[in-house]
Amino acid sequence: QFLNGANPMLLRRSKSLPARLVLPPGMEDLHAQLDKELQAGSLFEADFSLLDGIKPNVIAFKQQYVAAPLVMLKLQPDGRLLPMAIQLQPPQQGQPPPLLFLPSDPPMAWLLAKIWVRSSDFQLHQLQSHLLRGHLVAETISVATMRSLPSLHPIYKLLIPHFRYTMDINTLARNNLVSEYGIFDLVVSTGRGAHVVILQRATACLTYRSFCPPDDLADRGLLDVKSSLYGQDAFRLWEIINRYVKGMVGLFYKSDEAVKQDPELQTWCREVTEVGLQGAQDRGFPLCLESRDQLCHFVTMCIFTCTGQHSSAHLGQLDWYSWVPNGPCTMRKPPPTSKDVTEKDVVDSLPSLQQARMQQTVTNFLGRHQPVMVSLGQHTEEYFSGLKPQEVLKQFREELTTMDKEIEDRNARLDLPYDYLQPSKVENSVTI
Repeated sequence: QFLNGANPMLLRRSKSLPARLVLPPGMEDLHAQLDKELQAGSLFEADFSLLDGIKPNVIAFKQQYVAAPLVMLKLQPDGRLLPMAIQLQPPQQGQPPPLLFLPSDPPMAWLLAKIWVRSSDFQLHQLQSHLLRGHLVAETISVATMRSLPSLHPIYKLLIPHFRYTMDINTLARNNLVSEYGIFDLVVSTGRGAHVVILQRATACLTYRSFCPPDDLADRGLLDVKSSLYGQDAFRLWEIINRYVKGMVGLFYKSDEAVKQDPELQTWCREVTEVGLQGAQDRGFPLCLESRDQLCHFVTMCIFTCTGQHSSAHLGQLDWYSWVPNGPCTMRKPPPTSKDVTEKDVVDSLPSLQQARMQQTVTNFLGRHQPVMVSLGQHTEEYFSGLKPQEVLKQFREELTTMDKEIEDRNARLDLPYDYLQPSKVENSVTI
């Protein structure tokens, strides 16, 4: 699931052992194993420190609980990624080292530790990867485009199909999902204000490189991981969108100077970075566009964010959250402090029947097939006149069709197919 599940954005290759990983006495063998995997370049981590110190929700007068796990994993030669250790909370000064859970632990203790990881992943997936990086950043780009670019501008015409219904669905989300007494407040452990704190922390971490798969995958050490189907598909889809953007931009900007001298374009870029993303130039987002290449990279980021980035976080919800223990919306007992765990402890920690029903209802609603869904690049509106732009769009669609067929052929050979970035299933805009 860290490689190809609903939230493939957290996993990264370890460059050193995390500072928060304090090994209690008697775990020298584990330390040696971790060091061995680190030297071999096969040690990975998923760190949920963003959740540290978050004040959990109180639902129906009952306290809920949040953890901030760290998971250490090793990449097997056959491509499987296997957990080596789970630390459920960061170490606290003056306290003994937190408990480490291992695959060799009693089955119920190891199961409960994994469920805690999955619940934490549910929180960061929904708030950071899905809502923020998909919906809210797409809205930022959409609003900046409509404020700064006239409808005759070629970049406006290039981007406008990718904003369909985005404002509508985000208004619904603000009114029903993350609002006071909304879904998060009713059944999610990070409701009642905790979700706002998480969104603020996550926004402060947004970097330009993390929105561009070639850079993001390189930074996270996933470019050469063959079992990262998300990585392969995201990289390829980015390249196809980038060629499409270069084709369109080349028709309207004949030199780097033409880009520099376009005042509307420069205002738009500044609007996205400085106003919409609240001073994100400190995190690599450009304040101005100096060349055609820089413009193409920025526009590719905008389109990928509104299409592939959102789909990779959205489409997996029905698959991975319909079975509530695999992604509990809340936990009703605190994280275990010993390995003496019973089946009753596990069941009592999971969401209540009412909470589980609400999670399934929302998951089914979000995961259902959209009757008016438009696939990437298949919009019927013709924003550009003339044969040359139509030829560029036609080439884009042909490349998407080829990728679609190759993913279908690949998936037919897999026990667990990955189709969240299959172009025919990627929506042309953030609509649900």
